[in-house]
Amino acid sequence: MELQRLCLSGVCSKNLISSFHYGRRVSMMLREVEDLLKPNGDFKAVAAEVVVTGCVVEERPLQPVIFGQETMLERAWKHLMDDETAIMGLYGMGGVGKTTLLTQINNKFREAVDGFQIVIWVVVSSDLRVEKIQDDIAKKLGLRGEEWDMKEEIDKVTDIHAKLKNKKFVLLLDDIWTKIDLTEIGVPFPTKENGCKVVFTTRSKEVCGRMGVDDPMEVQCLTDNEAWDLFKRKVGPLTLKSYPSIPEQARKVTRKCCGLPLALNVIGETMSCKRTIQEWDLAVQVLNSYAADFSGMEDRILPILKYSYDNLKSEHIKSCFQYCSLFPEDYLIEKEKLIDYWICEGFISEKEDRERRVNQGYDIIGTLVRSCLLLEEEDNKSKVKLHDVVREMSLWISSDFGENREKCIVRAGVGLCEVPKVEKWSAVEKMSLMINKIEEVSGSPNFSKLTTLFLQENMPLASISGEFFKCMPKLVVLDLSENLGLNRLPEEISELNSLKYLDLSRTMILRLPVGLWKLKKLVHLYLEGMRDLLSMDGISKLSSLRTLKLLGCKQLRFDKSCKELVLLKHLEVLTIEIKSKLVLEKLFFSHMGRRCVEKVVIKGTWQESFGFLNFPTILRSLKGSCFLSLSSVAIKDCGVKDLKWLLFAPNLIHLTLVNLLQLEEVVSIEEADEMQVQGVVLFGKLETLLMSDLPEVKSIYGTPLPFPCLREMDIEQCPKLGKLPLSSKSVAEVERFVIIYRSADWIERVNWEDEATRLRFLPSRRMEDNPERHLDFL
Repeated sequence: MELQRLCLSGVCSKNLISSFHYGRRVSMMLREVEDLLKPNGDFKAVAAEVVVTGCVVEERPLQPVIFGQETMLERAWKHLMDDETAIMGLYGMGGVGKTTLLTQINNKFREAVDGFQIVIWVVVSSDLRVEKIQDDIAKKLGLRGEEWDMKEEIDKVTDIHAKLKNKKFVLLLDDIWTKIDLTEIGVPFPTKENGCKVVFTTRSKEVCGRMGVDDPMEVQCLTDNEAWDLFKRKVGPLTLKSYPSIPEQARKVTRKCCGLPLALNVIGETMSCKRTIQEWDLAVQVLNSYAADFSGMEDRILPILKYSYDNLKSEHIKSCFQYCSLFPEDYLIEKEKLIDYWICEGFISEKEDRERRVNQGYDIIGTLVRSCLLLEEEDNKSKVKLHDVVREMSLWISSDFGENREKCIVRAGVGLCEVPKVEKWSAVEKMSLMINKIEEVSGSPNFSKLTTLFLQENMPLASISGEFFKCMPKLVVLDLSENLGLNRLPEEISELNSLKYLDLSRTMILRLPVGLWKLKKLVHLYLEGMRDLLSMDGISKLSSLRTLKLLGCKQLRFDKSCKELVLLKHLEVLTIEIKSKLVLEKLFFSHMGRRCVEKVVIKGTWQESFGFLNFPTILRSLKGSCFLSLSSVAIKDCGVKDLKWLLFAPNLIHLTLVNLLQLEEVVSIEEADEMQVQGVVLFGKLETLLMSDLPEVKSIYGTPLPFPCLREMDIEQCPKLGKLPLSSKSVAEVERFVIIYRSADWIERVNWEDEATRLRFLPSRRMEDNPERHLDFL
């Protein structure tokens, strides 16, 4: 009736006329209004036209061509349109293309026909201000003005909620750094019932969790081909064709960007006008030596990545992150070694017990991974690495943004044949020369501030002069591992009074220098794989030692050293290879051994007396777990019939059994009941099980086990093993689990618990022909 009154008064016709374009359409509208002015005018058509049928969405600008996001956009859109998805999180490192993907989602709503009424875009950034978010939303809802500006925050909440509660809306939040409470802003919570959606981008997977999204989508870097396509477009065909070898150098520059769109765009634009080969050669040289010097790096790339670093909660975590840049590009860093480095550097308190220290280290690694500052390998969770461009950002920060480049000297994996010349040795705090071709280390530099020195994996390195160690009063970490030409250490190593971490693993050293025993602060000593080491007499003098790793010391005999090892009162971690009954009794099954042994290889004897392994007398009186540190066990060439003592190792992760000719059953149900180890789930943490050349083995365990962590079961030459301890509920992540075997005949003869079990593990079966791949450490 109100619409009819307005039309009859001429008001509505004036407004309609003024709101449409001139021409034919105006004439048509005038005729429609004239019809409405008639006594029997039909107003239903007008009423239908005032209903909003399209989605109110502002198209946002995009680059004309976007590389590598077609599949990601399709996945994201499909996930978002699922009725079960109310909130979707997109996470990834800075500059990877999260905003670009969100922009494409925004623009795609212009084509959507799912009844969405309004799409609201808000840029949040690290400086979270609720009022600013409210104002951006209000502007989209038509609430802005002097009256709005004068309102209290609680009134703004009420107004926004009133406007949105009956709308099917989409809220796009770009670049959030912490949890956003939607109710605090006034936004109704999206649900399956109201059909509303919230999508956000962030650099932190942790923020996704706090926003209630436990399955966020990671926006990943471009593949090699996608990165090359983007870089070619930015550089342009004229530049690439201006000299025959420019494309080759351009590919090297592309690889340095490691698929990061931000770097590819900025560096590509910078190089688009460089049409001489000398300019391209220089670009490669600069990017390989100190990338921050490259044009655009310091002002357009590194500061953007630095926001993630700035958002870290403590200086200790920032120091831990910077330490990771000491390793070469694409280097996989062992988590546990990294944590030990951090502890020695003082980033993690040494006052706590080992379990707490290690847990704190893993917590820091988790924080860095969730912040997209560290990358975790999908199939190897024990290692992490840095993205190349993030590594350059870390080195830039470590050098005080280029002002003090000698503070942290990192020349890792660059082919050096000698120690680089440094103008001011006394300024150096960290030095990494790992993975080079250095043959000799000499001189007596004044390293008065040096705390970490990495010299590992210099294959030709044969000599380190005693003078070199004479002025390193603050050195706490020294890594000389994997130097296969190094057969001696100078006695002057005793000068390193602050040293806490020493790694000599896989060197050819025959005897440890007497001066080594003077290192009273030494906490971690790695000697693994020292095949020629003959003795470690004097080890008991290292009164602060907590970690001692001795696996793979083929010539080392522990019959004499047992007494000394037992005297190491503060020892927490021991890895060892055992070849005699005496060492088993006096060391492995001793109180210290049960408490400290983390990895053990037992091998090389067929003595009948070795049968005590079947049921050591010392264990008969024990109740509950006692090998709490034991995570890896390998047994080879031993006359054992069962391994019931493994019941006492609840934290076992890796188990390898090779050439045990008398073994019939790994653990029997009856013996497990007899041992009465309360509260222990057999193999509850086991990840890998390798069984090879076990001709008499008929069973691993009599009934199915849950195996919640099992990732791999490798079976070879076990002809009588007719059943695996698996059920249709065994193995939590069955999609990642593999059963590796060598004989098709054997796998076909396996008797499964039931048909459901057979079908569950059918995709897990994988035939391989390489029987030695797990046996290197044996």
